[in-house]
This record gives sequence, C-alpha cells and structure tokens, in this order.
Amino acid sequence: MPNRSVVQTASAPKAIGPYSQAILANGFVFCSGQIPLDATTGNIVVGGIEAQTHQVLKNLSAVLQAAGSDLQHVVKTTVFLASMNDFVAMNGVYATYFSQDPPGRSAVEVAKLPRGALVEIEAIAVI
Repeated sequence: MPNRSVVQTASAPKAIGPYSQAILANGFVFCSGQIPLDATTGNIVVGGIEAQTHQVLKNLSAVLQAAGSDLQHVVKTTVFLASMNDFVAMNGVYATYFSQDPPGRSAVEVAKLPRGALVEIEAIAVI
C-alpha cells in the first residue's frame, strides 16, 4: 500500500477548488500548480510577470517546506504562461530560484489561467 498524505500550510494560498496544495507519496512531493496569490489577502499580487513569478515560487517554496522538502529538491516543474511573450521575464526570475542544477521543466502558453494570473507553476520534488 503506497504511503500518501495531504500537505497543507497556511503559508501558501488555500486551494481554490477540490484539490490539495500537495500530496506526499513514497518520498515524492506532487505540488499543485500555484498562481501568484498572496496567502494573507488571497489576492493576485500586482507588478506584472516578474512580481507574479516571485510570488508563485514563494508559494511553491512554502508548500515544499510544509512537506519537508525545498526548491533544491525539485526534479520537475511545469510553467503555464498566459502569454509566451512573458517567457524571458519569467525565466529571469525563475533562474534566481533554480541557479544550480535546475530541475527538468516544460513551459507552455495557455488560453487562460485562474483569477487572471499571468503565470502558474507546478512542481514535483523529492524529500
């Protein structure tokens, strides 16, 4: 029987649907996509793609910490962008969080993101 538990932290935004912030299973952390919501206010942060990417990665970091992991243990991310025109700016911020041995990554443009966000990132990490 696999070992599976729900990860929940008040340091990251609450789920806005029927999903968990993350699931811890057999030494892996499967983080749901984070959008740039401020955990305190529940609002999207202002300031464009750079500010939103910082907030998303702060949110992911908080979820990973609650699971007993961190950004350095991320093995795969998927980046969803409302516009691929924001790729270079997002990538510049992203690189500051994953400066050494970055994880595998996919980045795609999507038609729309929840709450009008410009970016959403999901991650898989190890403990």
